[in-house]
Amino acid sequence: MTDLCERSVTTPIGELRLIADAEHLRAVLWPDERPADRGFSDLRSNGGDHPVLDAAQTQLGEYFAGERRSFDLPLAPAGTPFQRQAWAALRRIPFGETRTYAEQAAAIGRPTAARAIGAANGKNPLPVVVPCHRVIGADGSLTGFAGGVDTKRFLLDLEAGGAPDSPA
Repeated sequence: MTDLCERSVTTPIGELRLIADAEHLRAVLWPDERPADRGFSDLRSNGGDHPVLDAAQTQLGEYFAGERRSFDLPLAPAGTPFQRQAWAALRRIPFGETRTYAEQAAAIGRPTAARAIGAANGKNPLPVVVPCHRVIGADGSLTGFAGGVDTKRFLLDLEAGGAPDSPA
């Protein structure tokens, strides 16, 4: 297996942990998540130069500063073909916009798969970078977000151009 490195990054939504191999960002972990929760073990911290982690840290900083609307990082999320299809659809939701789970399902040609889309989004290994926070309930409710509803609200407010209060 390829050596995996990790780095902690301080953000307005807490300390995120980035995991990368030599060429790809593999995961963004929430503050309360452990690497083993996502199937990663034998990680080594990388405080030195790591091009992927450096780029991810810079781009996350720009995003939270309101200077970046999309991420341009090499990604390699591990998942089933359906999950990867669902995550690709997330990346097509424009900055500052939302979609319902049903709309996301229709976007991948599976209009009856809204619940499966919700499950796939819940396993998104790259939150924020792959914007699962942009998917909302059919009634407009902020549901189904691994980072918590307050964090989802914060991210949506940030993208709406507001000056959101920190969710922490």
